[in-house]
Amino acid sequence: MTKTLSSVRKFLFAAAMTSLALLGALPAEAQQRDRDQAGQFDFYVLSLSWSPSFCSTQKGGRNDQQCGLDKSFRFIVHGLWPQYEKGYPDFCPVSEPDRVPRAVGEPMFDIMPSMGLIGHQWKKHGSCSGLNQRDYFAKTRAAYDGLKIPSEFAEGRRELTLSPDEVEEKFLAANPGMSHKGISTSCRGRQFQEVRICYTKDLKFRECDEVDRDSCKASRVTLPPAR
Repeated sequence: MTKTLSSVRKFLFAAAMTSLALLGALPAEAQQRDRDQAGQFDFYVLSLSWSPSFCSTQKGGRNDQQCGLDKSFRFIVHGLWPQYEKGYPDFCPVSEPDRVPRAVGEPMFDIMPSMGLIGHQWKKHGSCSGLNQRDYFAKTRAAYDGLKIPSEFAEGRRELTLSPDEVEEKFLAANPGMSHKGISTSCRGRQFQEVRICYTKDLKFRECDEVDRDSCKASRVTLPPAR
C-alpha cells in the first residue's frame, strides 16, 4: 500500500512538472492572452490610416463604403488600441456581444467608414478596454477629436512624398505636448500607411518606447492624394 501511494505521488508530481514545462513552451503571445483581462492595460494607441493608400489596393478597390467614387477620406481611425508597455491584449472575454449594433456604429462613419471595421475593432481591441461598446466608441471619438490633423493631410489633394520623420514632425508641430517618443508611422514598402499616437487612459499624450521603435524604416514614403 505504501509503495502504491508513493508511486501515485511520483506520477502526480511528474504530471505537474510536465504541465509547467508545456506552459513554458507556449508562444509568448499565447501566454499573454491567458492573462488578458478587460480593462487591464497601460495606455492607448490611436491608429490613423491614410485612406488613399488603402483605396489604392485591390482590397480597397472593392470597399465602396470607404473607397467609392463619391468618397474622399483622408485619415480615418483604424482603431483605439489598449496596450501594455510591452505587447497588447486582444479578444478579451466580455459580456458585451461581438456584434456592434448599427445604431452604435453608424455615428462613427465619418471617421470609421464601415461596420466591418467597427465590428472588428470592437472584438479585437475594444473588448479589452473595460468599456461597453457605446463608451468605447465615444472614447475613440474623443481621442480623434482631441487631435489636430496637420493642414497638408487635412487637404490631401496632392500626392506627398516625405520621410517618416517629416510626417511625425508635422503632427508634433500641430499638437503641442506630443513627444517624438509618443508617435510612430507604418508603411508598406515606400507607401505610407498609418500614424500611431500614444495616449494615457484619460487621453493625454504620452511616450511609448515599444510603439516608437516599431516606426517605418523607409527613407521616404508616398501619400497618394484623396479624390
